[in-house]
Amino acid sequence: MPVAASAIYFLNLRGDVLINRLYRDDVGGNMVDAFRMHIMQTKELGTCPVKQIGGCSFFYMRISNVYIVVVVSSNANVACAFKFVVEAVNLFKSYFGGAFDEDAIRNNFVLIYELLDEIMDFGYPQNLSPEILKLYITQKGVQSPFSSKPTDKPVPNATLQVTGAVGWRREGLHYKKNEVFLDIVESVNLLMSSKGSVLRCDVTGKVLMKCFLSGMPDLKLGLNDKIGLEKEAQLKSRPTKSGKSIELDDVTFHQCVNLTRFNSEKTVSFVPPDGEFELMKYRITEGVTLPFRVLPTIKELGRTRMEINVKVKSVFGAKMFALGVVIKIPVPKQTAKTRFQVTSGRAKYNASIDCLVWKIKKFPGQTEPTLSAEVELISTIAEKKSWTRPPIQMEFQVWEKSGYNTVEWVRYITKAGSYEIRC
Repeated sequence: MPVAASAIYFLNLRGDVLINRLYRDDVGGNMVDAFRMHIMQTKELGTCPVKQIGGCSFFYMRISNVYIVVVVSSNANVACAFKFVVEAVNLFKSYFGGAFDEDAIRNNFVLIYELLDEIMDFGYPQNLSPEILKLYITQKGVQSPFSSKPTDKPVPNATLQVTGAVGWRREGLHYKKNEVFLDIVESVNLLMSSKGSVLRCDVTGKVLMKCFLSGMPDLKLGLNDKIGLEKEAQLKSRPTKSGKSIELDDVTFHQCVNLTRFNSEKTVSFVPPDGEFELMKYRITEGVTLPFRVLPTIKELGRTRMEINVKVKSVFGAKMFALGVVIKIPVPKQTAKTRFQVTSGRAKYNASIDCLVWKIKKFPGQTEPTLSAEVELISTIAEKKSWTRPPIQMEFQVWEKSGYNTVEWVRYITKAGSYEIRC
């Protein structure tokens, strides 16, 4: 649902109108009086940025010493309204040399009115890209004397951008060698009970791209059963049964993605920006397969001795490996001496964090290294009884072992978010 704004006001901290524009005739001229009386004078400015007065909704935001108020008489998308305000402020800053305050508005009345007519049509937001608008609104803004930022960016041969079709990429790009690099980076978050029950588990992921392509390429990225993302079924969020779809939650796309095609075909279709950018973010809460299983056993032998045995199983495929694996095993504060035996990596006692720190540089898939430790404690009964056994924590990054074609380079990386096992 679009914004469908009826009016927009720019006020100073006293409530004086600096500039305003009415886009519809469904609101009266007393809207700003209602805002002053029911919001500013009642000290509600710091509570909720949305207020309904009568049949109108007020969306307001403070930028520096200016309040921007959007008045809407019908049901509207609140997120879209605030996104419009933020992008409009960025546009004004690009013309004013980086400043946006009461003085900048007073010095640029004519330019602001011209921009407001371009970026909103009958209350509906239009193109707010500074690079595009500067192609045909060439008036120079009055810059703040404290700003040294340039106000213009050359955009050569940008006829397509003027139409609003692609505002994030300029035409005329040419590379001797077309290259695309794609990283799928996922963070696994886990909280497991001492009995092995999963209390919380989810995956947060992002798709990062680096594109060096000539012209205006139209790229497609398949998800779920459309393309082979599920071939990593043995790792993290991939489904374990062939053909099972991955349920993505909270998906957020870069503005270059064609959302209509994604909703109908589950295909991410886009004309990419040039260089590095984040294509999408997502979260997965169902069907998560953990990359590691941690099996701890802690025995208290009297008052001054403990035995700790920890086995870590890598669940992912044998052709993959983890780098920089760190397992932090908590011990009581009164620990005096430790002795270790590990089948892989190295371990040591870190008194500053009260943990046995077990590090494995390279952890192959389908392996089960173990740690055995004897811990001697200072005989302090009170401290020992108060030990609450903090959870074991893990850090890791999982990579594929096979090589890649450098022209179309795709990497799958899984790392630990908050990966904790209670013991």
